[in-house]
Amino acid sequence: MIDQPGRTAAPLDLRLPVAAGAARALVLAAVFVCAACGLVYELELVALASYLVGDSVTQASVILSVMVFAMGCGSLLAKRLRIRAAAGFAAVETALALVGGLSVMALYACFAWAGQARLAMIGCAFAIGVLIGAEVPLLMTLVQRIRRQDAGGAVADLFAADYVGALVGGLAFPFLLLPHFGQLTGALATGVVNAVAGGATVLWLFRGDLSTRTRWWLLAANVFVLAVLGAAAAAAGPFEAAARHAVYGGQVRVAEQTAVQEIVLTGGTSRTGGSGGTGGSGGTAHGGRTGAPLQLFLDGRLRVCGTDEFRYHQALVHPAMNGPHGRVLILGGGDGLALRETLRYSGVRAVTVVDLDDELVRLARTDPGLSALNRHAYDDPRVTAVTADAFDWLRAERRGPYDVIIADLPDPGISRSAKLYSEEFYGLAARTLAPGGRLAVHAGTPSASTHTFWTIEATLRAVGLRTAPYWITGRTCGAQAGPDRWSGSVPPSATNWGFVLSGLATPAIALPPRHPPDLWLTPALLRKAAAAPLTSRPTESLPASTLLRPRVR
Repeated sequence: MIDQPGRTAAPLDLRLPVAAGAARALVLAAVFVCAACGLVYELELVALASYLVGDSVTQASVILSVMVFAMGCGSLLAKRLRIRAAAGFAAVETALALVGGLSVMALYACFAWAGQARLAMIGCAFAIGVLIGAEVPLLMTLVQRIRRQDAGGAVADLFAADYVGALVGGLAFPFLLLPHFGQLTGALATGVVNAVAGGATVLWLFRGDLSTRTRWWLLAANVFVLAVLGAAAAAAGPFEAAARHAVYGGQVRVAEQTAVQEIVLTGGTSRTGGSGGTGGSGGTAHGGRTGAPLQLFLDGRLRVCGTDEFRYHQALVHPAMNGPHGRVLILGGGDGLALRETLRYSGVRAVTVVDLDDELVRLARTDPGLSALNRHAYDDPRVTAVTADAFDWLRAERRGPYDVIIADLPDPGISRSAKLYSEEFYGLAARTLAPGGRLAVHAGTPSASTHTFWTIEATLRAVGLRTAPYWITGRTCGAQAGPDRWSGSVPPSATNWGFVLSGLATPAIALPPRHPPDLWLTPALLRKAAAAPLTSRPTESLPASTLLRPRVR
């Protein structure tokens, strides 16, 4: 029976290799390590769900909700193991090390070869949650068996170690494991630490509570788990290569996990002359290359395809250049392709590119395929590249004035990008515009996300900007191929790009009088593009998207 508060009983007659006080400290150390490992598993699943499925807010909510529910189930199931708490804790930690350590590899395999991993992710979250939930009741039993004390004191000590361990695990994931090990190897390393901590605590400290047969079974199980995790770590390189082949095709040239995102470059390796982004619907449309076109993936999402990117970047940049364009600001666009289109105007005196990922900018400068596609835009002396969050950079101090601002930002459907499509962000951008300046915004895919397209337009109007929305087709990669030229009907889902040109005065959707002669985007085409979205404008007034009420989706 547990003593009343304020009383501490003498140590129990256990065969411990150290004094009771030291044994209790070692158990609390095991609580610390296991809590750190458990939180790393949770964060691994949340991050992986965000990368593979998208919509980070929804995925984090689903994963964490399932795990918390499963932890409650695990706590109830642990009641049956309390009679043999030491053996039960060792078995739980062995299973947790195996499931948690292999979770990233297993889920990425489901995504790469089965095409989706949602159900597997939920199942994995539930399994890990059950095992994490079983830890605390068993550890509480072990602590009390070493030295019985009042329940409140024991719970306080246990949860203090648990919460501090969670803090360390939560900080270790983004600052140590993810940048230095990556998700796959980081999860495997966490599993090894988990197995060693659980196995050592029981097989050494509580070996007197175990029969000889149980000790051998637990030792064999731990050795097996460590061997499996070690073999998985040794096979991590070939596995990643095979999985990338399955996801991205056979011409992956660059695959890097930066502090911001995963960058993958495929294709675009052989040249026949010429440069990317020039007009027409054929010939050099993928950067003057034969074979597979260059493709740039960020966090698994196709951001650039050499066969159609010129349509996107011409449609984004050139209408905004209709007017003064001496000073230009590009928010995002680290690949240098919007910069390429901007520099085609001799009247441009200075361009500032603000991108969050300096590694993407480095690749845009140095990668043979990507630098050729952007025409070595970063070598131009008029260009200044800044590594910063676009929102924070605009907010830091009074910027500008800029004649043109190009917002070439991540897709608005990604939750972490919501602030870059908010009323607050557009307000910061608007205050940097020179009189008569224009702000061009990529506004998603109108045919697939009509609500998002018009919400962005409404948000721009909410900060006092006049708007001119338009969309253009021609997407041939990553979606059902649309017509090679613009048509007046709504194209197949996800085959078009939506844009909103805005300014303090009503902006005109037209190319500058002296536009580059080889543009695919003609004034007539733009006039038709500007007229088309009006047929889908919602009849009701849409509210603006804000930081506290993000409405783009």
